[in-house]
Amino acid sequence: MIEFRGVTKQFPDGTVAVEGVDIVIPPRKTTVLVGSSGSGKTTLLRMINRMVDPTEGRVLIDGTDVATREPVALRRSIGYVMQNSGLLPHRKVIDNVATVPLLRGTGKREAYARALELLDTVGLDRSLADRYPSQLSGGQQQRVGVARGLAVDPNILLMDEPFGAVDPIVRSELQQELLRLQGELGKTVVFVTHDIDEAFLLGDQVVIMQQGGKISQAASPVEILANPADDFVADFVGADRGKRALHVTEVGGRKIVVDADGRPAGILAS
Repeated sequence: MIEFRGVTKQFPDGTVAVEGVDIVIPPRKTTVLVGSSGSGKTTLLRMINRMVDPTEGRVLIDGTDVATREPVALRRSIGYVMQNSGLLPHRKVIDNVATVPLLRGTGKREAYARALELLDTVGLDRSLADRYPSQLSGGQQQRVGVARGLAVDPNILLMDEPFGAVDPIVRSELQQELLRLQGELGKTVVFVTHDIDEAFLLGDQVVIMQQGGKISQAASPVEILANPADDFVADFVGADRGKRALHVTEVGGRKIVVDADGRPAGILAS
């Protein structure tokens, strides 16, 4: 379990990125931090592995204040996946995946064997192990990034807008892959996005943040849709515009789900 207790972050230039955050991130679930640019969601994420330290308050993992942990050792115990994969371009795929285990003292043979297994886990062919990142598609690079994040079998996996730089079709595939992986592995995932649809798809808990790093609402997608905390949340999720109000119409003998403006949202399964 991850807890933020009275957490504030003010940078030297006076910018307050996060202010007075109190929230619990439950174990073995996916919590999505969602908000526009400048809402503090990435800053909040990076406090978990001490890439950023709070100005005030505490961040705890299973009751232990992360401030008491040595930063490098802490980061090597937590999976981290970022936008554009963050792969080392001069190293082969297998070396990228095996990087952290090797740094932690795992033998090369064991680290490489584990890396190949992880390529299987994220749906990549082992033949890609000897390629360089530039020889992969964007979607393949992101899958390698996920494999690298899982390489030390972490309890916690941090994902900072990992699918934001790929096209919509690949993004959808990666989202479904994450849902599959989470169903199999049951990690504590903290996921950052600016896309409320992605947040609702992936999150067991969705944390909606507004400018200045304040939390507007933290709840399940269903709870947020049923009872937005305020006008900001209602506008952010589209409730006030009827975006989420769906109904069924029949077209050519098939039942089509459409939104309040008549735009198709899907086909109603029988």
